[in-house]
Amino acid sequence: MTYAAPTPPPFGRALCAMVTPFTGSGALDLDGAQRLADRLVAEGSDGLVLNGTTGESPTTSDEEKASLIRAVREAVGERASIVAGVGTADTSHTVALARQAEQAGADGVLVVTPYYSKPPQDALEAHFREVADASGLPLALYDIPARTGTRIEPETVLRLAGHPRIVAVKDCSYDFLAAQKILARTGLAYYAGCDEHILALYAVGGAGYVSTVANVIPRHLRAVLDAFDAGDTAGAARLQQRAAPLIEAMMSAGLPGAVTVKALLGALDLPGGGPLRAPLRPAGREAVDGLLAAYAEAVSETAPEAVLET
Repeated sequence: MTYAAPTPPPFGRALCAMVTPFTGSGALDLDGAQRLADRLVAEGSDGLVLNGTTGESPTTSDEEKASLIRAVREAVGERASIVAGVGTADTSHTVALARQAEQAGADGVLVVTPYYSKPPQDALEAHFREVADASGLPLALYDIPARTGTRIEPETVLRLAGHPRIVAVKDCSYDFLAAQKILARTGLAYYAGCDEHILALYAVGGAGYVSTVANVIPRHLRAVLDAFDAGDTAGAARLQQRAAPLIEAMMSAGLPGAVTVKALLGALDLPGGGPLRAPLRPAGREAVDGLLAAYAEAVSETAPEAVLET
């Protein structure tokens, strides 16, 4: 039996779900966004997801979303792909955002399942097809039923995989078996959307990751993939395990990822730390101390040939 060579991931392997910086007055901070994007790309991210929920998309205007794409494109040029989060609970609005993202210079769009309304699977499929037909950009489905209330059922994903512009999935379904079944039957690029699954999904044919934690430790998470590709599976496992306490502190401790990212970046005096938009509020001192301790653990004992501290 012969196997075809794997298709290169459409948006790269190491994607960061980038936070959106704001000024002290609450305005969009385009200079801060450019500095953050430049750092993330310099330290291993080959793709940036802008205007996602980690980027506080529910509280940014359509004009701000377009401005952010243009500013980050100017900062990173062609060094990294730009995937724009365009998903909303309204199909027509999502279509408009997809067209806007294409005009602003994005390389692809990320479309989350419409939230709250819980559309049935046939309506969900029609939603994604309409958005995919609205622009010339490749589209990644974003399956995160714990937040949206609706699963993209595996059979729906299989049908959608036949659309020429539906090329990827950001998977936060926590259904590892379904992911493997879809990988075996389609050419979809499967990105781990949950940081604890980066190595596991990659090892069974996943494309890489779309990571919130990568805002803070981009080199470390990229090194997980690099070690695996180099045949050092034990080293990749050690790197994934070393990141686990930080992943837990940032993503499973009761605070949204945007809050924990900005708290850590601010405490480390790195680009991207700063204000949030209501209803989100900054992390308290105790939470920040816990995040710093987990960060220190993640970057300690790091082999210099594999990972560089951020």
